[in-house]
Amino acid sequence: MRLFRCACHSGLSYLRAPADAGSGSPAPRSGGSVDPSVLADLAAASRILADQGVVDAFGHVSMRHPNDPNRFLMSRSLAPALVTPDDIMEYDLDCECVYPRGRGSFLERFIHGEIFRARPDVMAVAHSHSANVIPFGLVDKPMQAMFHNAAFIARGVPVFDINEKFGDTDMLVGNAQKGVALAQSLCDKDIVLMRAHGSVATGPSLPVAVFRAVYTEMNARLQFQTMMLGGGSPIAALSPGEGVLADKVNLSSASRAWDLWKRRVGF
Repeated sequence: MRLFRCACHSGLSYLRAPADAGSGSPAPRSGGSVDPSVLADLAAASRILADQGVVDAFGHVSMRHPNDPNRFLMSRSLAPALVTPDDIMEYDLDCECVYPRGRGSFLERFIHGEIFRARPDVMAVAHSHSANVIPFGLVDKPMQAMFHNAAFIARGVPVFDINEKFGDTDMLVGNAQKGVALAQSLCDKDIVLMRAHGSVATGPSLPVAVFRAVYTEMNARLQFQTMMLGGGSPIAALSPGEGVLADKVNLSSASRAWDLWKRRVGF
C-alpha cells in the first residue's frame, strides 16, 4: 500500500495514496499516526540543539516511532534551526522514507537507522559537529566526565574512525554499511565520537538525548579549560561509579532543562 500524508492534518495521518502519488518501489508501511505534540517535540529538539550551540546549519536529531520500534522519525534535510513539525518524516530501519512527497532526506540518516536497529534501548539519536568535541576524536586523549551533568561520559567514550574499515572516504555515514560500523563502535555506550567529523548522542528518550548532546559539548569546553589550568596534571574526573549514580539523577531531572530549552525556542 502506497502511503501519503493528509495535507489537512497536523499529525502524521496516513491514508491510501492516489494512483499518481509516485512511481518506483512501494513505500514502507507506516508505523501509524503520531500525535502532533510528538512532532512538535522533535522539531523543538532540532531548534534546541541550534539554540544551545551544538549544531549550526548541519546536524540532525531523530526519535523512534512511538507506535512501532522498527520505524523512526526525523526532519527532512533542513538546517536544524528551521525545522517545524511539518518537516518531520517517517523512516523504516533501512532508512527508506514512508512517503517523502518530494522532500529530501539527510544523507547520514543511516547513523540513526542502524543505531535504532542495534540498540532497542535507544529511543532518540542526535548527531552534531560541535566544535569543542571534534578535537577529542583526533588525539589520544579520552574525554572524561568533568561534572555531574555529564555523568554519562564516565561510562566511556569510544571513537569511530571511518578510515579503519572503509579507507579514504568523504567522512560521511552515507550508507547502511557505514551506519552498522558506527553502531558497533557505539556499542553499549551513550555517546560516540567520529574522527574528524563530530559525535552522536543517544538516550532512552528525546529529552535525554538532547540533554546528552548539549552537555557533551559543555563537557568538552570544561575539559579543555581543566587541561590548560592543570598544566598536564591528572584530572579528578568522575569515576565510573560516580557517573552511574549521578546519571540516575540526571535521567530523572532532565525534564527541567527540556522544559526551559523548549520555551527558549518557542515551543
